[in-house]
Amino acid sequence: MIPINLLPHRAQRRAAQRRQFFVLAGAVVAAGAAIVIAVHTYFSGQIEYQNGRNDYLNGEIAILDRQIDEIKKLKEQTQALLERKKVVESLQSNRSETVRLLDQLVRQLPDGVYLKSIKQTGAKVNVVGFASSNARVSTLMRNFEASPFLEAPGLVEIKAVTIDKQNLNEFNLNVMLTREKPPDDAVAAKRGGKGSKG
Repeated sequence: MIPINLLPHRAQRRAAQRRQFFVLAGAVVAAGAAIVIAVHTYFSGQIEYQNGRNDYLNGEIAILDRQIDEIKKLKEQTQALLERKKVVESLQSNRSETVRLLDQLVRQLPDGVYLKSIKQTGAKVNVVGFASSNARVSTLMRNFEASPFLEAPGLVEIKAVTIDKQNLNEFNLNVMLTREKPPDDAVAAKRGGKGSKG
């Protein structure tokens, strides 16, 4: 039999298998690294995109917050202007009130009644004076009741006093001014709208 030495062939085969293994291992590692890099790049891009959207939304939210603050300031200014308008309208509607009150007091004052003081608080008027008799005070209250500008007279007190050796009755009474009620804002706006159409 011819002796055959297979050692070199086996060594070459092992070397070839080893090289093949390292090549495959290197290919697997490279493929894995490529996959990891691709996944990392994809998610990094997604994160950056989402961060960009978040920054955009935060910017828009900041703009809206500033606009909301401006709207609040405008509402406060509008409310202040409406309050001023009401005050001006009230002053305009009541500017002739004092003249009308004095005129009515003179017109409704019966003979034998003299006024000592007049004090107005809002629509309430306090009248203090002297009368020659209780009947004169009753007449004054009836006159106030009949006046179109005065209403709800109420006697606070009446007492007998002596002034310059003359017996008089000092009275204290309250009477309310009749004020025209200002039109409702909605009704006024509706009337203004009708006027602008025509």
